[in-house]
Amino acid sequence: MRCPYCHEDQDRVIDSRASEDGGAIRRRRQCLACKRRYTTYERVERTTIKVVKKDGARVPFDRLRLKEGLEKACWKRPIPDARLEEIVSNVESQVESEFESEVESRHLGELVMHHLRELDQVAYVRFASVYRQFEDVQDFVDELWPMLSEEERGGP
Repeated sequence: MRCPYCHEDQDRVIDSRASEDGGAIRRRRQCLACKRRYTTYERVERTTIKVVKKDGARVPFDRLRLKEGLEKACWKRPIPDARLEEIVSNVESQVESEFESEVESRHLGELVMHHLRELDQVAYVRFASVYRQFEDVQDFVDELWPMLSEEERGGP
């Protein structure tokens, strides 16, 4: 493994532990040349699942792109990065266990919204507004209505 700082390839593993519910191994390393520390992850290399977009285009599943979407939805919310990484890993695991080679982007979006709804309502609405392409305030109201309690809706 090359050091990300000085690019030497001599290092030692300081700590190694299971991560992401056993789906990866997290290794803490120290470069023998510059003495700086860094973290690497070891994961099983899986077959690439294609995401079928709304226009029919097929692109490889990209966990980084998924995480970037979550980060945008969770911007300025009190959500730790580790929790977002956990959601990405959960979605990736679900997709790999349920689908052989292709998954529709619609299904991916629904999986992410399910996790966000449990995590943070503001992040959920932000993601839903982009994913479902809200066009006006009524779209927001329609999405929020089921989330409101009966008292908040003006009921008994």
